[in-house]
Amino acid sequence: MNHALTAAAAGFGAGLSLIVAIGAQNAFVLRQGVRRDAVLAVVGICALSDALLISLGVGGVGAVVVAWPGAVRAVGLVGGAFLLCYGVLAARRAARPGTGLRADAGGTAPGSRRRAVLTCLAMTWLNPHVYLDTVFLLGALAADRGPLRWTFGLGAALASLCWFAALGFGARLLGRVLAGPTAWRVLDGLVALTMLGLGLVLVTGA
Repeated sequence: MNHALTAAAAGFGAGLSLIVAIGAQNAFVLRQGVRRDAVLAVVGICALSDALLISLGVGGVGAVVVAWPGAVRAVGLVGGAFLLCYGVLAARRAARPGTGLRADAGGTAPGSRRRAVLTCLAMTWLNPHVYLDTVFLLGALAADRGPLRWTFGLGAALASLCWFAALGFGARLLGRVLAGPTAWRVLDGLVALTMLGLGLVLVTGA
């Protein structure tokens, strides 16, 4: 029992250390959380996707994927192009006063949930860094746990769920801070820099 708890705690710590870093997915979840727009759906997609990818890594799929580096590169190009487009849109919002949505707008506009879900899926599944963290790195760390590798993976998946839930639902606490258009422009500016930077890295293969 103690060994299982240790493996789960190690997986939780490893998973948390990999997903906390600022990235495209986290920036998107933060913005959706502040807007209170389809937060449950976005958090659910991120957590479930990570759980699936972690299970693939624990199951040894990472070693198989390495055999097709061209496929990983193709995903990187598509994902990079997507992030560049999203970054440009965020930059346009930041450059135009009054175009940012207010944090206290409340509710989800018709079609907004569908856009949020599709964008979240793209952020997750078209980003090779997600595969690197969940399938490859966590899969390799889990392999060292032997028969407890699935317990390790469960801890990592739990860390993902806790993080995205805290980020998405906790972001609403920033509502008052981001009530004005200037604050929204700063947030969109940070989102734009994150998306454009990661997009360039993926497209250039740096």
